[in-house]
Amino acid sequence: MPQVLRFSEVVVRRNARDIIDHLEWSVADDERWVILGPNGAGKTTVLQLADTLIHPSAGVVEILGERLGRTDVFELRPRIGFASSAMARRLPPEETVLNVVLTAAYSVTGRWNEQYEDIDERRALRVLAEWKLDHLADRTFGTLSDGEQKRVQIARAVMTDPELLLLDEPSASLDLGAREELLALLGGYAQAPTTPAMIMVTHHVEEIPIGFTHVLLLRDGQAVAAGPIAEALTAENLTETFGLTIQLTEDAGRYSARAIA
Repeated sequence: MPQVLRFSEVVVRRNARDIIDHLEWSVADDERWVILGPNGAGKTTVLQLADTLIHPSAGVVEILGERLGRTDVFELRPRIGFASSAMARRLPPEETVLNVVLTAAYSVTGRWNEQYEDIDERRALRVLAEWKLDHLADRTFGTLSDGEQKRVQIARAVMTDPELLLLDEPSASLDLGAREELLALLGGYAQAPTTPAMIMVTHHVEEIPIGFTHVLLLRDGQAVAAGPIAEALTAENLTETFGLTIQLTEDAGRYSARAIA
């Protein structure tokens, strides 16, 4: 399958410290990756590279066939969907849910003087329905629950039909019910044949949706393991990644982990 992302000997250096340390990694267009690792492992930095928000200090990053540093990132970014808490803070709380999703068509965060066609609004309404948000279309973003806001962020990210979808801790801070609802939606989306390549950062194996195919385990900016979930997500690899003895269990495609005293 064609590659949508390739890291070759990638280094990101900040204050004389390698946040990403000679990372080799690639993502094909039919793969759904989850990135796991402790705080400070470099997970969000990997997403920032994939979204063209930062450049590597060394090495090569290729995104959708374009080499970062040798391409116009403003032409590349509309082909990438990105949902994160940082993006949520940029969304006007008084904007309607429909407009939050609709304005993704112009890559702006608040509606102003843009002209939208009927097809844009129909697309936005369809996306809201797919993420069970259509009944909230006229609500303002700031009045939504955390779970609803997370789903609106994802709906906005998929509004432009991206070729690569990046999700930075989409279920963080959610209660059990909101988390399970979101993971079910993400699992269904991940298994659809028309879904783009996906990369999701999380801290917990319990938050890996069914339908995700691969895992990258990071520690200190280096890959402990990378590959199909059935092969790379093991108790041994988690133990090395998090620095304590981990027991891993799997049930019907969902995982759980705990430390062993």
